[in-house]
Amino acid sequence: MSSPHTFAGCRQVLPQVLATLLDYARMMRLDRPVGTLLLLWPTLWAVWIAAGGRPQPHILFVFVAGVVLMRSAGCVINDYADRKFDPHVARTKDRPLAAGRISPAEALLLFGALSVIALVLALQLNRFTLLFAVAGAFLAVTYPFIKRFLSVPQLYLGLSFSWGIPMAFAAQQEAIPRVAWLLFIANLLWVTAYDTIYAMVDRDDDLKIGLRSTAIMFGEADRHIIAVLQVMSLLSLGLVGRMLRFGSWYQAGLVAGCGLSLYYLWLIRARDRDACFQAFRLNHYFGMAIFAGILLNYHYS
Repeated sequence: MSSPHTFAGCRQVLPQVLATLLDYARMMRLDRPVGTLLLLWPTLWAVWIAAGGRPQPHILFVFVAGVVLMRSAGCVINDYADRKFDPHVARTKDRPLAAGRISPAEALLLFGALSVIALVLALQLNRFTLLFAVAGAFLAVTYPFIKRFLSVPQLYLGLSFSWGIPMAFAAQQEAIPRVAWLLFIANLLWVTAYDTIYAMVDRDDDLKIGLRSTAIMFGEADRHIIAVLQVMSLLSLGLVGRMLRFGSWYQAGLVAGCGLSLYYLWLIRARDRDACFQAFRLNHYFGMAIFAGILLNYHYS
């Protein structure tokens, strides 16, 4: 029979295990789904367009699951890379790794496990898509280290967050048509815009610790350049609709996206940190509006 000491030990260990699992979830940003949605919406744009509005269920599952896994893995390796910087930044000092609740070795093991599961998913697709998956994994792994050397890491993140677009076409058409690359460019511009807004939140801290960002590089022109990036993204999406002969539903999605972009610019007008963070968090509605336009266009056309 189990002794009272055994039950007492279990009662002490269980909360510690649960606390560790919760910190793993936080390191994967499962408690903050905005980043996952920002990656998911453009991937769904491409999945739907590449399939002519009728994606195969298993393809859809692989891409949705892949988005969640790769975003989580990217967050873990980002925290590992920034473990010496995060304690000095107000927004990140309480992250599990920065606060010392998770060790660097545990972070690497978690990253490895997530990457292996993502690889197993990618193996369900054709060889052409697998090549793109390997390149996408390279972008995700190297991004956290780029901001030490590159003044425009937001552009590099845009490459990483747009990589699911050519992958979706490769998986369903085994080719990358021109419209796929135009969609890629549209998303690249959008990501650079909203991640610059995100970088505006940390600009003062980044200057102190020597990290680089487009928010720092753009300086006083930051809001104007963000506006230009948003306009260029919308124009690119408009050209996508024209190439595919999309109708009024898609145009309505673009109009909604335009309205949201104006709202984000209004929020960051004073460069207030909380307002900039709010604008970043709300940006996923832009992606949702475009996807709604694509979905409704195929459904009602």
